[in-house]
Amino acid sequence: MPRKNHRRTAGLSALLACATAFGGALASPASASPASTEVAPPPVSDFRGVNWADPRDNYADDAVVPSGLSTSDGYTTTRAKSAAIIGGFAKLGANTVRLPVNPTSVNGPFWKSYRGAIDAATAKGFKVILGYWEADNAKDGRIDSRAAYDQMWARITSAYGRNSKVYFEPMNEPFGYTSQEWRDIAANWLTTHRFIPRERILVGGIKYSEDVKPVCVDSRLNGTRIALHNYGFWHTDWTSYDQWKQDFKERIGDCASRTILDEFGATMTSGLNYNGPINGSSEIAYIQAATDTIRELGLGSVYWPGLRNGDTYSLTTLQGTGTNLTLKLNNQTGLDRLHWAWRK
Repeated sequence: MPRKNHRRTAGLSALLACATAFGGALASPASASPASTEVAPPPVSDFRGVNWADPRDNYADDAVVPSGLSTSDGYTTTRAKSAAIIGGFAKLGANTVRLPVNPTSVNGPFWKSYRGAIDAATAKGFKVILGYWEADNAKDGRIDSRAAYDQMWARITSAYGRNSKVYFEPMNEPFGYTSQEWRDIAANWLTTHRFIPRERILVGGIKYSEDVKPVCVDSRLNGTRIALHNYGFWHTDWTSYDQWKQDFKERIGDCASRTILDEFGATMTSGLNYNGPINGSSEIAYIQAATDTIRELGLGSVYWPGLRNGDTYSLTTLQGTGTNLTLKLNNQTGLDRLHWAWRK
């Protein structure tokens, strides 16, 4: 079942993981240069996060607006609201938030305010993943307007290209392209934005970002992180933990060190006990297998969603008014499984 339909009908869509090792030879005392002030890029396992999504889902022709924010708010109010929500994510143990962008939200007047959400997150030490989502009119898994897309990324990278806390995901779920077409687009993005360090770029797997192996072996994309998506609703008849775990590993292949599962999730509002026995529940089997795989392989992970109003998969519910906002946890056992995945 295509996720674009499930997101609209069942309120979902979610994430996660990957790392690159860095090292260098020691210089001799005679030739040693002053110590570098550069900080080594974090391994993918350091991406412990949640998605923050628009209540309508992130497919939008108008500005995409994460739950709790408003296009009528200015920068100061948006930043204050965002600081409260990001603070709630921090209390969950997250250090990463994935935010949607589209041409209307970036090329239009909302960008000045929306930057408040990004700035609030980075000010709290969060890593921020900015991912492009197509509009909801075509929903064909392809870039809607190349000119608007290029303008959007030029504006984003101009603002945050030198901010080491901000990461860029050229497209969410490029299912409208063949593997070769998508990898060509990603390679072109890297060439266009060659000043962005590759370790700050997440290239989605093919189709619904469901298979990272073709991206991983494309030498043009070396050095990038890779975004994987996997959902339990893709196989509601699977109640075997082992079947789910095998499925996860097949999607990753030998690419765990670069992979961030930046969308994955299950129902958090029905009282399911994700710490308990599976008892024929495909969702419990899926979550247990996913979190065990993340922990075992050292993947990065970004749950879908940490907050999305009206989504049964949402880990939290937004409470409060104005800038006095808090998050209420919807399922402690779901958070327990995330903490296990995050090695907490």
